[in-house]
Amino acid sequence: MYPMPTCDHCDAHVSDRFERVFADKHGRIFACPSCSANAGIAEAARQRAR
Repeated sequence: MYPMPTCDHCDAHVSDRFERVFADKHGRIFACPSCSANAGIAEAARQRAR
């Protein structure tokens, strides 16, 4: 069974769809709704990936 994806920043569970949209090319998720404002998720992910 495939484990549920989690945020690498706060370890919260995220959906498979969220992972497909916001994970980097290595599958890392740098921000999620639990640790970042919804409006800033993409920006936070870009900044943390640098």
